[in-house]
Amino acid sequence: MSPVPFIKMHGLGNDFVVLDARATPLAFDAAATRAIADRHTGIGCDQLIILEPPRDPRAQLFMAIRNADGGAVEACGNATRCIADLVMRERHTETATIETGAGLISARAAGPRRVSVDMGPPALDWRAIPLARQCDTAHVPLTLGPLSDPVATSMGNPHVTFFVPDLAAIDLATLGPILEHDALFPARANIGVAQILSPARIRLRVWERGAGLTPACGTGACAALVAAARRGLTGRQAEMVADGGTLEIEWRDDDHVIMTGPVAVSFTGTLDDSLLR
Repeated sequence: MSPVPFIKMHGLGNDFVVLDARATPLAFDAAATRAIADRHTGIGCDQLIILEPPRDPRAQLFMAIRNADGGAVEACGNATRCIADLVMRERHTETATIETGAGLISARAAGPRRVSVDMGPPALDWRAIPLARQCDTAHVPLTLGPLSDPVATSMGNPHVTFFVPDLAAIDLATLGPILEHDALFPARANIGVAQILSPARIRLRVWERGAGLTPACGTGACAALVAAARRGLTGRQAEMVADGGTLEIEWRDDDHVIMTGPVAVSFTGTLDDSLLR
C-alpha cells in the first residue's frame, strides 16, 4: 500500500484523524480503525474521519465517521466544523457544505479558526431518535443511580441529557457505558449530563457512544441546549461549557440549531502500514 497521509485535528480537544479518500478510495475495517484510534499504539483519536467524493452535488465532500471502537456513526458536530474549515481553506471561501450520514450541513467562517455550522432541526419524536418504545421525549422514564428523567433528542445521532445540580458529583465514566447500552436505545445513545449555571450558560459532559468520555461533544452540546430550552431551564441560546472549552449554541426560531466554536490542526503525518493490517 502507498503511504497514506493524515491530518490530526480537534475541536475543543474532541480529536480526529482525517484521511482523504477523494482521489483514491481507502478501505478501513473496524480493526484498522481501532488500531489508528488507540492512544498508546496508534495515532489516537475519538473519531476517524474519511473524506470521500460527495453523493449530493450541492456538497463539496462526504464525511464518513467512525468512532474509536470501529463503529460507523452519522454525525459529529466538532468534526464537521474541522472539515468545513479544511474545505474553506482549500477553496478560499467563507462557506462550505458537508455531506454526512445525517444529511447536508452548511458551514461558514466565524472568525480566525472559528466555524459556525447549521446542524439542522432536532428530531424530538421517539421513533426518530430512536427509542425502543413510545414515551414523552421531554421526560424519558430512565433512571440509574443519581441520574433520572432525561430529555431525548436526535441531532443526527441519539442523545439523552440528564440535568443535575452538581455535575462534579456524577461519575459519568461509570454510569455512561451502562446507559449507552440500555435496552431503551436500539442504536445505543450518547449520554449527556448538564448543570445549569445561568439562563445562558450550561456546564456539560458527554459519554459518547463508541468513544467514551470526550473533552467536548458538538452534537451533545446542541442536544443539551434543545433539552434545556424544552424544559424551560434556559432560553434558546447559551454557552455550553465542556471540559475542553466553550461552544456557542443557538436554537433558532426556524428550528435549526447553530453551533459555533474553534477548530485546530494538531499535526500531520503518514500512516504506518502496521496500522492498516
